[in-house]
Amino acid sequence: MPVAYEVARALHAPLDVFLVRKLGFPGHEELAMGAIATGGVRILDWQLVQMYGVPPDAIERVTMAEQRELERRERLYRDGRAAPDVKGHTVILIDDGLATGSTMRAAVEALREEGARKIVVAVPVAPQDTCDAMREEVDEIICAVTPEPFRAVGIWYADFSETSDEEVRELLARAARELPQHHTASS
Repeated sequence: MPVAYEVARALHAPLDVFLVRKLGFPGHEELAMGAIATGGVRILDWQLVQMYGVPPDAIERVTMAEQRELERRERLYRDGRAAPDVKGHTVILIDDGLATGSTMRAAVEALREEGARKIVVAVPVAPQDTCDAMREEVDEIICAVTPEPFRAVGIWYADFSETSDEEVRELLARAARELPQHHTASS
């Protein structure tokens, strides 16, 4: 959200939140086996799921837990406001970076289902192969830096602390006061 807020300010564009949650492997939550997004979209990396033998009931448990967290954040961040209507509009999806891209793919799929006309993904840092793969799924992708070796998103930041719920709410409130209010979402 802090990255998206700065981009929205620079473009003098509206800002909203579009929520996605990584589905971490049981016992190795930092490793994504898939993701869910607002609107009921779930994507799974079936090759990894099968390779590691993750049972269907474990996938469902992880999905349900992340769905509860997604819904909690949706209620908290929206504070009664409706989600933007993206049908027929260009959406710029911004994240602090991409590693595997699974959460971004879930957001892209959900926004396509909602009828977004054009989807642009913009991230400060990502591995080149992830940017190349994402290029096939979106209308445009902007990866500012594609370092080799990549390792992880967080090592390319001086401060990669988790954004609190209160910070997200403050950035959304500040954007509502300072920026135009139309149809844009951030992941």
